[in-house]
Amino acid sequence: MNKVLFLDFDGVLHPTHSVSDAPFNRIDLLEEAISDVSLDIVISSSWRFTHNLEKMQRILPKSISNLIIGCTGDPVIGKHPRFNEIQAFLISNGLSNWKALDDSYWEFPTPCPQLIRCNPNTGITKKEVLQLKQWLSG
Repeated sequence: MNKVLFLDFDGVLHPTHSVSDAPFNRIDLLEEAISDVSLDIVISSSWRFTHNLEKMQRILPKSISNLIIGCTGDPVIGKHPRFNEIQAFLISNGLSNWKALDDSYWEFPTPCPQLIRCNPNTGITKKEVLQLKQWLSG
């Protein structure tokens, strides 16, 4: 069974609040982390509310879009919404080996060993790439 990465966009693939940075300007680091591995990607980003799956796949590099198997579903209101959205996806698809690459740590319980937390001001860095590679190689 493949490992599943739940992928956020804002604060991960690009800094959240930077107007000078191009969207997805950190995506090369994600590509580096997942090259030559067996992995499925599920989009957990709020972009799923304004862009359909096909559009998101078109704007991402093929190296990433080819790995996307879906998006998390309807938004969850309440405590730890992103975590609960992920749990619903995992249960409905019979999956269990997962990580989330996300900057919204408050949307997950503490501790959450599956969360690879990015700094929203920088997006993914070499630190998160290393954590992702360690999980993928383990």
